[in-house]
Amino acid sequence: MLSSNDRDGRARAAAALASRLRTAGCVFAEDEAAILLDAAGDDVQLEALVRRRETGEPLEQLVGWVDFGGLRLSTGTGVFVPRQRTLLLARAALRVLRTQREPVLLELFCGVAPIAATVARALPEAELHVADIDPAALVHAARNLPASAGLHLGEGFAALPAALRGSVTLIACVPPYVPAREAHLLPHDALSFEPERALLGGEDGLEHIRALVDAAGRWLAPQGRVLVELNRGQYSSAAAHARRLGYRTARHAGADGQTVLLGIRR
Repeated sequence: MLSSNDRDGRARAAAALASRLRTAGCVFAEDEAAILLDAAGDDVQLEALVRRRETGEPLEQLVGWVDFGGLRLSTGTGVFVPRQRTLLLARAALRVLRTQREPVLLELFCGVAPIAATVARALPEAELHVADIDPAALVHAARNLPASAGLHLGEGFAALPAALRGSVTLIACVPPYVPAREAHLLPHDALSFEPERALLGGEDGLEHIRALVDAAGRWLAPQGRVLVELNRGQYSSAAAHARRLGYRTARHAGADGQTVLLGIRR
C-alpha cells in the first residue's frame, strides 16, 4: 500500500505528465498519464515513453497492449492497433456464431486478431482461424489466441489451407478500407506509425472488400456468412457488388454514425 507521501508524489507526477501530454495534443491526457506511469519501470523509462508519445506514437504501441471490450490484447511497435469502433463487428460476430452448431470463424486481415480473441473468450468451442500478411501482427495474434487457433501468414484467402474450403461458418474482418485519395485525412499517428497496407484499400477503399466477396463463396459453409467493417459512404457500392454475385446483403450501423457492417449470405 502506498503511503500518503507516495500517493501525493504520484498525483503530482501524474498531473505534470498529463500537462505535457495535453500540450502535445493528447485528448485523454489524464488517462494516458496513468497508463504510462504504470508501464514505466523507472523515471528514465518513463521519460523515454513520454517523449515517444509526444511525437505521436500510439499509446498502445508504447505500452504493448490495447483494451478491446475488456480484453487486454497484445500489440506493439509498427502494428495496426484495433479501433474501438470494431467492437460493433466483434459483437455481431458473436451473435452469428452462437447460432451455429459447429462454429468456424475466419478473421482475415486479422492484425492482432481482436475478433477471434473476443470469440475465444465467449465461445471457447469455436474453431478459430486468422490470417494476415504481416508476420509481426501474427506474433501478437498468437499471444491473444488459444494455442488451438490456426494462424496463417499471407494475403487473404491465399494464406489458407485447402482443407478449410467449404467449412467456414463466418468470415469476419476489417479490411483496409480508407480510400487512397483520402490518406491525407488520416491522423498523424496512423500515417506515421502503422503500416500503410493495413489502412489503405485502393482508390475508393473497396479493393480488398470486392476481392473478398468475389472469393468468399469457395470457403463458406452452405449457410455461411460474411461480416465486413467499412464506412457508411462505401456501403451501397459494396452491397451492390455482393448482390451482383447472388448474395443477400444486410446493413448494421454503428453508434458513431460512420461505421457500418456489410453482412452477406447466400
